[in-house]
Amino acid sequence: MKSANKIMGRVYVFRHGQSYDNYRKIFSGFRNSKLTKKGVSDAKILAKKLKDKKIDIGFTSHLFRMKRTLAEALKYHKKVLTIIDDRIIERCYGDLQGTSKSKLEATDSKKYQIYHRSYSTSPPGGESIKMVEKRVFSFCRDLEKFIKKEGINVAIVCGNNSMRALRRYFEKLTVKEMMEQENNCINYVEYKIECIIKEVNSQRLLAA
Repeated sequence: MKSANKIMGRVYVFRHGQSYDNYRKIFSGFRNSKLTKKGVSDAKILAKKLKDKKIDIGFTSHLFRMKRTLAEALKYHKKVLTIIDDRIIERCYGDLQGTSKSKLEATDSKKYQIYHRSYSTSPPGGESIKMVEKRVFSFCRDLEKFIKKEGINVAIVCGNNSMRALRRYFEKLTVKEMMEQENNCINYVEYKIECIIKEVNSQRLLAA
């Protein structure tokens, strides 16, 4: 005898805490900048907000600031499995990585606005937001399939730009709406994904 139950898989998404590159207004991208004391403190505030949430898996990139944020944010979840997936890594700023945002804005404000906020124009050797969106959307599609199959809850730590793309995917934002998003570490965004659980002879089988 078969029966089907609907459950909701949950996705908790947040940005990494403040890094030293953020504090110094440096184009960070793939640089492995560590968290400041404020960055760690903010992640601990987030941990208290997530404390009573059921979370099975945490997703991060290989960057230290993202891994540290996830570890602090999930410190009350001792049995969480951590998965590294660089499709959610921060945007690569190419030749701008390690350079001052303030200096570029002061010397060439037009170029600064294009490289910093353009959807489709990438800095030399780097990624545009559109390129980031492509890899993040790939991650999101796989994530949806995974959650629907396993019926689990996940936490995801992103960079600001990868979080913009992830929010566009789940919230169906326009490009303009996505580019206006500013995300932080002390708050999270929650999404629900419907999972169909089939029961056969009292043994739970996950729908394909």
